[in-house]
Amino acid sequence: MAIGTLQDAFIDELRDSYDSEKQLIKALKKMAKAAKDDDLRNAFETHLEETQGQVERLEQVFGLLDEKVKGKHCDGIAGIIEEGSSVMEEDFDDATMNACLIASGQRAEHYEMAAYGTLVAWARVLGHDDAADLLQQTLDEEKAADKKLSALAEGGINDDAAGPGTDDDDDDEMSEDEPPARSKPTKVATPRKSNGAPARTARARS
Repeated sequence: MAIGTLQDAFIDELRDSYDSEKQLIKALKKMAKAAKDDDLRNAFETHLEETQGQVERLEQVFGLLDEKVKGKHCDGIAGIIEEGSSVMEEDFDDATMNACLIASGQRAEHYEMAAYGTLVAWARVLGHDDAADLLQQTLDEEKAADKKLSALAEGGINDDAAGPGTDDDDDDEMSEDEPPARSKPTKVATPRKSNGAPARTARARS
């Protein structure tokens, strides 16, 4: 059996990513449907369209390499999608569901960012510059999608999920019914002679 090379690993990783994108197309449709926020729903729908384009882009890469378009089951993204599906089955309030959907989406984005970062690096070192350029476009899209989800989370979705009464500022204020703490009396030091005996105070001269 021949020993595999980096070229073999590169093709294997391409097939893994191809399957990953196919799985995510189905997952993103469900996530968009489950989103209770219009901006979040639009973000998932926009990235769904991008993902469909990413599948086509990978097919172009296979063509450039004279390789058959073929996927290899991606266990990593399958696990992330399974976790996300479990979250959607939970009985969360709408705001909490939105926050959890963002978390699930970003897990997938980070996985893909790592995968495409590797693919771009390997394509460059193997001399597949045209393929690397196509893969870089996808990597840039994944980074932008992750950034968008972070902006939505930090722009109000996480705050809405946390709800009112989560500010700890009032904890530092003194209760109206709580009496102020008494200060300890200040001790006045008694002057002493050098031998340790108390010193006599001098009488005032007339």
